Amino acid sequence: MQFPGRRRKLLTNHQTELYGHFLQFYGQPPLENISLAEFETFAVERLKLLKTVENLGVSYFKMSEQYTNKLRSELSTLNFPYRSDIDDRKPPSGPSEHEKRRKDHISHFILRLAYCQTEDLRRWFIQQEVDLFRYHFHYLSAKCKSEFLLRNNLQYYTISDGEKRALQDKLVSSSYTVSGVTVEDQDFYKVPFQDALDLVRSRKVYLKAGYVYIPHQDIVTIVLNDFRIRLSKALALTARSLPAVHSDERLKPLLNHLSHAYVGQDYSIQKNVGKISLEQIDSLSGKSFPLCMRQLHQALRENHHLRHGGRMQYGLFLKGIGLTLDQALQFWRSEFIKGKVDADKFDKAYAYNVRHMFGKEGKRTDYTPFSCMKVILSNPPSQGDHHGCPFRHSDPELLKQKLQSYKVSPSGISQIMELVKGMHYQLACQKYFELTHNIEDANFSLNHPNQYFIESQKLLGGGKEIKREMETQHRAQESTTRGSTAARETSAVTSQDLAEMTEELDSFFQDA
Repeated sequence: MQFPGRRRKLLTNHQTELYGHFLQFYGQPPLENISLAEFETFAVERLKLLKTVENLGVSYFKMSEQYTNKLRSELSTLNFPYRSDIDDRKPPSGPSEHEKRRKDHISHFILRLAYCQTEDLRRWFIQQEVDLFRYHFHYLSAKCKSEFLLRNNLQYYTISDGEKRALQDKLVSSSYTVSGVTVEDQDFYKVPFQDALDLVRSRKVYLKAGYVYIPHQDIVTIVLNDFRIRLSKALALTARSLPAVHSDERLKPLLNHLSHAYVGQDYSIQKNVGKISLEQIDSLSGKSFPLCMRQLHQALRENHHLRHGGRMQYGLFLKGIGLTLDQALQFWRSEFIKGKVDADKFDKAYAYNVRHMFGKEGKRTDYTPFSCMKVILSNPPSQGDHHGCPFRHSDPELLKQKLQSYKVSPSGISQIMELVKGMHYQLACQKYFELTHNIEDANFSLNHPNQYFIESQKLLGGGKEIKREMETQHRAQESTTRGSTAARETSAVTSQDLAEMTEELDSFFQDA
């Protein structure tokens, strides 16, 4: 038969086309067969890499020297592509580089299967993949960047020398990245303004007649936006194939474990339920609430009302710090009836929403408090709303006034505003934590408002009991994980390799 030979030839051509380039949009899925052991290894190691990307993004300025050095080290340790000095127009020079690119490609598609299942999982996966892509794109040469744009049908063309000379003053004054470099020395791309809204919003480019003129260094913003859109669509399509994938009992346990490995502490299941009294909330809001929750609490006390977005964000946070359903109903009712809502209207129009948060109505889902990423990226506030992230969504002048009212020092405000200007919103919140708690280094990577509260309580001495409960819960979760792993080991359809890999993954995230 000729088919096997033709199949091998097609596969070889497919790999040559894919792995001949240092960077890709992951538009073509892998065609080859791989072993279950390789499937497990690739999945676990890419998840380790993405978790490192997340931690570095919270702890350092993205693309700073410390950030890039640590990420390069992790890429090298896990044997992923990391070199920027490879000619992107030529195939990889040896089998080692080919294998790294192959691993990068296949592992990305494996985690698509694990992280396409819910909106939160997709959001997390997209953010880490975008940050990883930014790092790789940054280290491509200018010529390779241009070739990458053409190869991926990003039809953005450079303007002529004559147009550059005509617009020289405008380009220099509007593009801070060209200071010290003459306009003639670099390319500018003419892009429809709707493709560069982030750059327009931050006033980093010259806008004229519906087009923006983007310096070569800033074209990464456009590429990242396109990558994000493509990946988001791809994850939605991948979700449709899940029933077929989950029918394979060898893969289902691993994919489910991978999809829950990043979330860390589940702040919706607190064993200190009822240990926070309603009388404590005012005091705690000033000492231990992150700025987003402090803002919501203050708006609720002043207006005796919050819109749905604010009620969800703040209500789930309060649930996470220990309020029971009865306490939550009492808290919201007592505040709303001080305004324009009487007790009868509250019971008819709002009590259902509170019970729904606790999984007692509707689909009976036990909702989880919002993470920083969800607060920053989803459901932005509109006029009259108070939810969202103040560092991301507030007007800079209003944010300064708010920080001043909370007795943050002028130098501290300057540090926070500099982080906000660089779009490092979680770092800005972490700096707010350090300034309001009078410490030099928070010694943790902030990624959740409830984490902020717990760390504050531990630091202030009011969280000893919370800490013991959290440790008890963590041991219980470990026990459950070991039990489920043991159960899978006894299954005839699950390999010994899977148990070993998941145990290794557990250890990695416990140490992180």
